[in-house]
Amino acid sequence: MFAIIQLIDSLISLYLWCLFIFVILTWLIQFGVVNTQNRLVYLVVDFLYKITDPVLRPIRRFLPNLGGIDISPIILVLALIFIRNLIVVDLAKLL
Repeated sequence: MFAIIQLIDSLISLYLWCLFIFVILTWLIQFGVVNTQNRLVYLVVDFLYKITDPVLRPIRRFLPNLGGIDISPIILVLALIFIRNLIVVDLAKLL
């Protein structure tokens, strides 16, 4: 059972890293620091978009329009940290 908890913790941590990298890359693209014409950059951004957008899309639907500011990644990070703490800390105490 401990291995399952550790696996879930690792998967959530990996997803959080992917989300952070995606957010930073989108900022760099918007500011013109990184060019999506580069094939490697395009592949990385496309992969990260495909794994983060299905989770971010429902959150965006419920958030009000803030004039170009997307806070859905912040909401997702807070939710994932809460879930990770709930699973890892609280479930580990029960075992």
